[in-house]
Amino acid sequence: MTPITPYHYLVLSAALFAIGLVGVMVRRNIIIILMSIELMLNAVNINLAAFSYQWHNAAGQVFAIFIVAVAAAEAAVGLGIILAFFRNKETVNIDDMNILKF
Repeated sequence: MTPITPYHYLVLSAALFAIGLVGVMVRRNIIIILMSIELMLNAVNINLAAFSYQWHNAAGQVFAIFIVAVAAAEAAVGLGIILAFFRNKETVNIDDMNILKF
């Protein structure tokens, strides 16, 4: 049995980031796009934690905590904007959000 190396974490993180990127590029539902962005942020957190463990430095874990805090704030603000938009237009389709341009 082989030990889990940082390479394994990099492969997992790349797969999660790719799934998130495909979700952002392909989907038209704004809620799924926000979930895909969160998935991409979690992939970055996996990289930071893996390299922090490998280099015996806590800076990566500190940055991961900051990313979690920013992601929580982004989700709260984003869901508030989506809720306000849904009350006006009764849809969460990204193509109908051209009202935010003005």
